[in-house]
Amino acid sequence: MEHFSIPGVGGIIEKEINGVNHILVQKRCKEDSPFEYGLIEIPAGKIRAFENIYDCLRREIFEETGLTVTEIRDEDKIQIHKNGNYNVLNYEPFSCAQNIEGEYPIMVQIFICSAEGNLLNESIESMQIEWIDLLTLYSLLERESECLYPMHVHTLEKYLKAKNGENF
Repeated sequence: MEHFSIPGVGGIIEKEINGVNHILVQKRCKEDSPFEYGLIEIPAGKIRAFENIYDCLRREIFEETGLTVTEIRDEDKIQIHKNGNYNVLNYEPFSCAQNIEGEYPIMVQIFICSAEGNLLNESIESMQIEWIDLLTLYSLLERESECLYPMHVHTLEKYLKAKNGENF
């Protein structure tokens, strides 16, 4: 039987706290993924059939964190093309990652965004939802990358390079 990759979307949620840049992270606690339990990740989830990727990002972030997305970088640059039964959304994510081995064939497109609201303590799929400063993120990537969800490691490195011009 032929299997296909699962499309997903994720968000690097930025926030400045007391003049210091932070992003939101959480720990995975999905029942169907026991080997990933407790890994640090950014909010992400699966795209429903025919769901606008930006709407999906907003939905997933709200479901997992309780936050409402206020801005998605470059969303204003999307193009829509309608022709017959097609309604095509053309966009450019910040980063893309695909798992090409193992049990979970997912492809995740990641966007940078801002959000507001009150954080949940936990959700069905996440726990220990918190803001971490970029220096702490850098330290995690350098010293403890095995504690991070593998699908997000290089995206977070790319983010830090873009944000701070740091070399890894």
